[in-house]
Amino acid sequence: MTATATTTRSRTARKVLGSLGVIGAAAAVAGMGTFGTFTDSTTPLNATVASGTLSLDLNNVGAAATLPMTAANFVPGDSVSRAVDLVNSGNLGFGTMSLVSTATTSSLLDTDKVNGLQLTVTSCPVVWTESVANGVATYTCSAPTTTLVTGSAVKANAALTNVAAVNPKGVDHLVVTLSLPTSADNNFQNKTSALSLTFSGTQQTGTNR
Repeated sequence: MTATATTTRSRTARKVLGSLGVIGAAAAVAGMGTFGTFTDSTTPLNATVASGTLSLDLNNVGAAATLPMTAANFVPGDSVSRAVDLVNSGNLGFGTMSLVSTATTSSLLDTDKVNGLQLTVTSCPVVWTESVANGVATYTCSAPTTTLVTGSAVKANAALTNVAAVNPKGVDHLVVTLSLPTSADNNFQNKTSALSLTFSGTQQTGTNR
C-alpha cells in the first residue's frame, strides 16, 4: 500500500510540472509578440542658414598727416586734427553706433571737463580736402558739415546719429579734433594725457526671416 501511494504522488507531481511548463512557454511566445510595431518617417526637410558679418573699420586718409594724433608743447587755444574714414566693411547693418574715449594716461588735461581737452568729431558728405603747412594739417569740406561729437575729451558712450556707416558698405568722412580751451590756466602746464578713441557698432535687432 505504501508503494502504491508513492507512485500516485509522483505521477501527480509530474503532471503539475508538465502543465506549468506549457503555461510558461505560452507566456513567452505572447511576450515576444508585444515588441513588433509599425514605423514610418517623412522625407528630410533641408534648411540652410548663413550668418552675416559685422565689420567696422577706421582708416587714415591723410596724405601727409597720419595717425596716431600726437602733439607736444600744447598751449591754450591749440588744436590738432586728423581725417579718418569710418567704414562699414561688412554685409550687415548696425542698429546703433557710438564713440568711446578713455584716458590711458590721465592728467588734469582730461579730468577737467570744462577747461581741459575738448573733443570734436565732424562729418563731411564728401572726402575732406587736406592742407599741410609746417607739419600742421587743416581740413576743409566742399559741402555742409555735421558735428557728431563735441565736449570734453573723455566720453563713456557718445551716440553717433545719422551716420552712413550704419549701412552695409557705408562710409563716413570724419575729422577728429582735440583742442585746449583758452580758459586753461597755469595749472595745465607740463601735463600729459593719452587718449584711446574707439568707434563701436551694435547689430540690428533680429527679426523673423
